Amino acid sequence: MPKMKTHRGAAKRFKKTGSGKLIKYRANKSHLLTHKNAKRKRRLRGESVLKIGDYKRTIRLLPY
Repeated sequence: MPKMKTHRGAAKRFKKTGSGKLIKYRANKSHLLTHKNAKRKRRLRGESVLKIGDYKRTIRLLPY
């Protein structure tokens, strides 16, 4: 049986932690930032852990 391939789109968006959780960056922080207020932009900073429902679907895309 051939090796499974990593989904390259998912590999660019998610990162596995040491304990196996998936980290994602928040959306809506790449452009059109002038009309978004500072509070909203602050909330979009940083990373967040993927929820369990999304995790089950996403983990299949990242076998390694």
